[in-house]
Amino acid sequence: MTDPPVTSPPATPTPSPDDLARIQARTVRTLVLAQAVGAIGITIGIATASLLARELSGSESLAGLAGTFQVLGAAIASYLLARLMSARGRRVGITTGFLLGATGALLAVVAGVVGSMVLLLIGAILIGATTAANNASRYAATDLALPERRGRALSTVVWATTIGAVAGPNLTGPSASFAGLLGIPDLTGPFALGAIGMLLAALVVATRLRPDPLLLARQVADLPAAEPSGTSWGRARQAVRERPVLGLAIAGLAGAHAAMVGVMTMTPIHMEHGGAELRIIGVVISIHVLGMFAFSPLVGLLSDRLGRPPVLGAGGVVLLVSLGLCAAAPEGTSWQIFSGLFLLGLGWSLATVAASTMVADHAPLEARTDVQGMADLVMGVTAASAGGLAGLVVGLAGYPVLALLTTALAAAVVLAAVRAAALTPDERRVGAM
Repeated sequence: MTDPPVTSPPATPTPSPDDLARIQARTVRTLVLAQAVGAIGITIGIATASLLARELSGSESLAGLAGTFQVLGAAIASYLLARLMSARGRRVGITTGFLLGATGALLAVVAGVVGSMVLLLIGAILIGATTAANNASRYAATDLALPERRGRALSTVVWATTIGAVAGPNLTGPSASFAGLLGIPDLTGPFALGAIGMLLAALVVATRLRPDPLLLARQVADLPAAEPSGTSWGRARQAVRERPVLGLAIAGLAGAHAAMVGVMTMTPIHMEHGGAELRIIGVVISIHVLGMFAFSPLVGLLSDRLGRPPVLGAGGVVLLVSLGLCAAAPEGTSWQIFSGLFLLGLGWSLATVAASTMVADHAPLEARTDVQGMADLVMGVTAASAGGLAGLVVGLAGYPVLALLTTALAAAVVLAAVRAAALTPDERRVGAM
């Protein structure tokens, strides 16, 4: 089955370089605003998702399923939204992702009210579409960016997530009061607030992401509007075969994301075992998210200045250090868990910004969304597998063993960076081709 034909951009004159620069600036501002409010919808439930899953399932070993299904949903949605964006552009695809996520958050509220684990998992899958929309936003920031500024454009949008992502977990406590006003269980309050954030993000993108950056980039490149040959997956595989560095970038993305998700998902449970309050758990998650997003502009600058592979490798090394600290962290609250979760986020940031920019650099324009969708699909499936296994490992052997086993994923990130550097030996900046 082939994808639907690519929508032809309006027959308007090609914008001048100055016009393109202004459109790019507006595009980034719009994506920054959407990320800021949309991130609340993603992160506000992180600290409580595993607790709600445990309450509904009655099993601690199943506590990580909500997070796992959300990551799996993000993986599936990444691929499907990529196909939609290939045909209709970024605006339609990203808006659809936020709307699906809001629907999932409301289903999670209903799940808590009626006591249904099945409904919670369905809702978690749909919430993953918001993650996919946010991931697509980082790529949308590079559609019209100059090659030597792609890292900074991408990382600026990633940074914007800090605003909502740090605020989200800190709203965990107040959300209980909000839940009381609505007459719903305390643990569903974060999802109710999250749905509002996702709807606002959808409104921002639907009204402000004009002209569509992907469709305009195709117009500027004078790509034919004819239907591309083959399937989305086939075009992505062909691009990876022709440009092996894409495969290494995808491996780096997958390893870093799986390491982060596997450990982060089970951290609230590990802390609660030691008597940590929900408020403190929310603070730790906020610090973790701060590490993920707050320093991304610097990461993007380094990626543009030093090259993508060195920054990817640095991310793998930071992940290794963070996992060592998590393995040494006792139950409850400790300096090891605070610092370990912060570095877990920072290592993820280094690896994700660098690897994502490598994908933007090397994916051919005619198959850009196909490759990006494949990258996020592989990243999400790997992370979902890690999240699903994390609950079993913690149940059987404990959180420290989980952290130690996860070092294999961080090591894979370092290896991918070394091989990518070998494939691009003459490039000081991969984006400056």
